[in-house]
Amino acid sequence: MKNIILASTSTLHGGDYLEYLLPELSIHFQHCKTILFIPFARPGGVSHEEYTIKVGLAFAKINKNIKGIHEFEDMAAALKNAEGIFVGGGNTFLLVSQLYKNNILTVLAKAVKTGIPYLGTSAGSNICGLTMQTTNDMPIIYPPSFQTMGLVPFNLNPHFLDDNSQLKHMGETREMRINEFHAFSKSPVLGLREGSWLEVKDNEITLKGSLTARLFRPNQNPIEIETKSNLNFIK
Repeated sequence: MKNIILASTSTLHGGDYLEYLLPELSIHFQHCKTILFIPFARPGGVSHEEYTIKVGLAFAKINKNIKGIHEFEDMAAALKNAEGIFVGGGNTFLLVSQLYKNNILTVLAKAVKTGIPYLGTSAGSNICGLTMQTTNDMPIIYPPSFQTMGLVPFNLNPHFLDDNSQLKHMGETREMRINEFHAFSKSPVLGLREGSWLEVKDNEITLKGSLTARLFRPNQNPIEIETKSNLNFIK
């Protein structure tokens, strides 16, 4: 029943918010008049209301209305009755903390499993993996658990960056960080480059966009996966 888009990012360099995804989203949310937005990933400086307005302006381009979940007294009921759901980017630690605090992480997962169209970008994609432990975000708050929704059978690393030796950067690369994760976990990790997304239809997972993705498994060399590839082999 799952109907999911998990995007690496909401905004490409030089583009407007969600601009590159709008043609895909007009199809994904074609049967939705109003989409429920979860703005909990954005730290201080941008209020939930301001974030929701920004999302609303983008979705207005494809004639969709946006309603922020923070406007509902009963958030669980809002999720169960949603026509579509969007969880935006920001800080994954904050997002997961807020989902646990409001007792809606499990409710959200169950709602998505019933077939409600779901969009995640960045942090909103991270929470669909087995855990949030391969996020790039700083731990600005401590969530009750690193476990997330497990809507795909692996972890995600959105905004995946390849090593660029020309920068003469001596810090750890994304690949090194993922290898550090694999010193303690056997979960596969998919490095999702900006401009790419995953489409999940029922139990079929497909890489979309123009770029390859990089798959990491413990004690194995990473492999490049071509766009339009079926990812059901990742377990």
